Amino acid sequence: MIVFDALDALVRLCPPPADTPPAVDWAQAERALGAALPGDYKQLVATYGDGIFDDTLWLLVPDSAYSDCDLHAQTAERDEILAGLWAVGEQKPVGLLEAGARVLPWAFEEGTGAFLYWLARPGQHPDEWTVLYNEGRGPLWEHHEMGCLAFLLAVLTGTAETEYFGYLQEVLKPTEHRFLTADQTLGESRT
Repeated sequence: MIVFDALDALVRLCPPPADTPPAVDWAQAERALGAALPGDYKQLVATYGDGIFDDTLWLLVPDSAYSDCDLHAQTAERDEILAGLWAVGEQKPVGLLEAGARVLPWAFEEGTGAFLYWLARPGQHPDEWTVLYNEGRGPLWEHHEMGCLAFLLAVLTGTAETEYFGYLQEVLKPTEHRFLTADQTLGESRT
């Protein structure tokens, strides 16, 4: 299984928290989003929970105690922001020109305003969704023909073909990767 191989590789590269993250009610989460979610994402959330990889990439989780990490809150916020940008003429990424296509955020980059989305096309199974990176403070989008787990692993290993995440590879240059939970990082700033 490719998902489990990628997850095993990620766990070896970046150990998950010692405490198992809270279980997610996936049926309720998917009803609230109006869409099923990819299996690799569910495995990622079940293994890590909400938090940040290498002080760079925040993983969004349904029903996080922190609005910045909550998949539902961020989906609503990003939908509103993107709709506003597109209403004033900012160009949509090519994948969204297809009728019924949408983006759903699954992670964001610390301090940049950049988000990682799934490109959800009509009639496509969630496990086939690919990744879109939006720089956040500009109109540029970058498409990656892989799921979220494979993309995360590629970013952390420096093998992602991307114009972004230079800070991680050029400045931080992690020799040991780490994941910090939202509780460890955000502490008392719960919403």
